[in-house]
Formats: sequence, C-alpha cells, structure tokens
Amino acid sequence: MARPYTQVLERLRAAGLRPTRQRLALARLLFDGGDRHVTAEILHGEALDAAVRVSLATVYNTLHQFTAAGLLREIVVDSQRSYFDTNTSDHHHFFFESSGRLDDIPNERIVLARLPDPPKGTRVKRVDVVVRLDDTG
Repeated sequence: MARPYTQVLERLRAAGLRPTRQRLALARLLFDGGDRHVTAEILHGEALDAAVRVSLATVYNTLHQFTAAGLLREIVVDSQRSYFDTNTSDHHHFFFESSGRLDDIPNERIVLARLPDPPKGTRVKRVDVVVRLDDTG
C-alpha cells in the first residue's frame, strides 16, 4: 500500500518543487479529491480544519508557486478575487456572481470566430473565457 503522501510527493518533484511539509499538506488538500476551484481563503480554512499550521500568506505563496510550476491555473474573476483550478487542461468557466461558484465549460463549447493579432513580438499563450452569470433569480 502506498504512503498517504506518495502521489503528491511525486507530483511536486515532477514539477521541480521541493516537497516541504507545508507544500505536501496543501498539495494533498488540493489534489486528493478530483478537480476543484479554490481561493486562498478556502484552502487556508481547509488547512486549519485539518490541523495544518500554515499562515494565509504561505497559502498564497504556495498557490502561486504551484501555478508557476504548472500544477494549477489561476482564474482571476475580478480585482479582488482569484480562484485556483486543479484542472490545468484548456477549458473555460461559468462564474456565478452572487454565490461566487465557478463551473467548468469544456473547451469545445466556446467558439471564438477571430482573435485580434497580438502585439508585435508576442504570441497568444491561452484564451480564458469567464461567462458571468446573474444567479439571483
């Protein structure tokens, strides 16, 4: 039987990240339950509930390190709120404004007719579509 942290340990090492105790604990919370969208505050609360002693600043730093390493995608829904998505495949999102929920939209469900040419010396890396929904009634 594999040790509880084996999968996340291998995932962190494959991404080139040193598997510290806090990274392992946060990675396990993030990746042991299937694809999901979390904010730093949600993950911090889950960590505290799981008796993982970690500051909110460390959670933010770890989420950004995981994103830079390709383990997460950051979805910015407004200037005050970012979600981190464990599904790093190409896809888009519905954002329910009143509840703050994000749901995936499969990539093939969004059709873009034409993109503008990117500025000289740049290339389009990815297109993220966030469809904002009024779910108040």
